Amino acid sequence: MKSILFVCLGNICRSPTAKAVFDYKFAAAGLSIETDSAGTIGYHEGRPPDPRAIEHAQRWGIDISAERARQVLIEDFERFDRIFAMDRSNLEDLLARAPAGFETRVGLLMDLAPDYGIEEVPDPYYGGPEGFERVLDMLETAADRLIEALQREGR
Repeated sequence: MKSILFVCLGNICRSPTAKAVFDYKFAAAGLSIETDSAGTIGYHEGRPPDPRAIEHAQRWGIDISAERARQVLIEDFERFDRIFAMDRSNLEDLLARAPAGFETRVGLLMDLAPDYGIEEVPDPYYGGPEGFERVLDMLETAADRLIEALQREGR
């Protein structure tokens, strides 16, 4: 695996946080994997992440302030080896957009960590601070599980 795209709805909370968490974890593990994030909608195009997402990521020692929202492009399906959706709604949207033959690159992020017991990364946008913390915890667990799998495979 050389490249991963993380996808949520607007690309201002979950997916830019996922990109930053995975980048941090990959660097710590000595892995060189290209990452990016995008949204299934372009409403927030060019905007930075939600200030609450920035704040909570900073508490974990991760800076997401330079990220900018963008919408998923058709080219992304060819560019990225794996595309991880945060939830089923975005997964279905991605599968509907995927060019023929590229559907196998798309999946749910939390499939990386079935032991976590939650299949979808919940959108913290309309909730309180605990939602952003929970998302960070989920993303860290998923990143750890992927790194463990890659190390077992000898990559």
